[in-house]
Amino acid sequence: MGQALYRKYRSKSLAEIVGQEHITTTLNQALKSGKISHAYLFTGPRGVGKTSIARILAHEINGIPYDDDSVHMDIIEIDAASNRRIDEIRELRDKVAVAPTSAKYKVYIIDEVHMLTKEAFNALLKTLEEPPAHVVFILATTDAHKLPETIVSRTQRFTFKPGAQQVVIDHLRMIAGKEDIKISDEALALLAQHGDGSFRDSVGLLDQLSNKSHSVETADVETMLGVPSDTAITDLLTAIAQGDSATSAQNLNALYEQGLQAAAIAKALAKQFRQQIITNTLSLAPELAFSLLTQLLDVPASHDPERLLEIQLLATTNSVVPLIAAQPAPVVATAPKAAGKTPAKPAPAEVEAAKPTKPEPKHVAVAPAAAVAAPVKAASAFDDTIWLQVLTALKQQYNTLYGVIRMAKPIFSGNELELAFNFAFHQKRINDPKNKKIVADIIEGLSGQKVVITCITQKDGEGPQVAAAAPTPAVAAHDVAAISNIFGGGEIL
Repeated sequence: MGQALYRKYRSKSLAEIVGQEHITTTLNQALKSGKISHAYLFTGPRGVGKTSIARILAHEINGIPYDDDSVHMDIIEIDAASNRRIDEIRELRDKVAVAPTSAKYKVYIIDEVHMLTKEAFNALLKTLEEPPAHVVFILATTDAHKLPETIVSRTQRFTFKPGAQQVVIDHLRMIAGKEDIKISDEALALLAQHGDGSFRDSVGLLDQLSNKSHSVETADVETMLGVPSDTAITDLLTAIAQGDSATSAQNLNALYEQGLQAAAIAKALAKQFRQQIITNTLSLAPELAFSLLTQLLDVPASHDPERLLEIQLLATTNSVVPLIAAQPAPVVATAPKAAGKTPAKPAPAEVEAAKPTKPEPKHVAVAPAAAVAAPVKAASAFDDTIWLQVLTALKQQYNTLYGVIRMAKPIFSGNELELAFNFAFHQKRINDPKNKKIVADIIEGLSGQKVVITCITQKDGEGPQVAAAAPTPAVAAHDVAAISNIFGGGEIL
């Protein structure tokens, strides 16, 4: 049976350790000066050399040559995950007093020490406080925060770092050369990236690819790991940024058909978002991008991750779609004729404001009433036309708030506006005093009328119907356009 590459190329001396020079330098100086501590604590992520250095140090302390298969009576390794009870630690405490058989020191290597029970830690503490002169403890753990401070304070702590990506790539290239594995630099970079700084995991992935008869390329690594290509993720993000719901849904479905898991797709999306943030090249509005980045964290833990990811991406894409299609001139709300009265002639400034203007940048402050529509004082003018303008103004400056409030069914009654939501989450967001004030200020700026906003949760078929707020042709046209944009063309009955 062949030997795994991570075991075959495990370091045999401190000089061979890769990526932990800050630790090996200190330990080498301590060995040369003879300043040996009675207890060491190695902490850090998995696969970065904690156990390897512990074994090397145990042999170096005793002047014994180290080989991966060597076993010495005075070097005892204990797996705390399997020997975590107080009885095992009491047995260890009793044997500590026994002198080493042939070596200078009896060395106990306790791996995954954080797994010990509280009682076992208390039993170990007494030994660490007053250890015999011939005993050295080397504790290793990936979860240092789970150790009692009383244990940590009685050790010399060394914190291991994840392997830097270039260091891992160089290490993989060295092994590939010795094993005659033909692999491209791009494939090596992907292996190192997927290894998350773990040398052992990265070498294990290279071992898995070593049976390829041809040169290993990036596509081979992507297939083995089950991760989407950078090109596919870029295409998906481009469709989202362009507000193209149909294309984004098709791209996501294509990734599913390749057998890719939603968690892997979400992780790849988050990776590209983070890269865009670092390079200041965000393709979405920052508020929308950060909202989606937060939502992507929920995908792996979902009971239906595929559907959750689909909903998140379509909702974000739909938020990018302009609310109202381009029109030759902006809609201007006017007050209907009052009985027996002639409507006042608009002021010249108001007529000038109604003329088409050049499109403004996406993120601008909400314009005053004269720049959007002529002020309307009559309460009856507060209707669907004003509501469309309210949504447009919200989208320009408060994209996330717009994404929630567009789910509401508005019911107008005098100077009162009731917003009916199907979900309590949406109702709670808009019911926040800060958000209600934003909406009320925009309405006042557009209609010249102060309103009192009430938010309710209304399930389908429950409570008062919203028939009184029947959609106008402008609202209906917008809804049809939004539906067609998401689901494609079709016959609407």
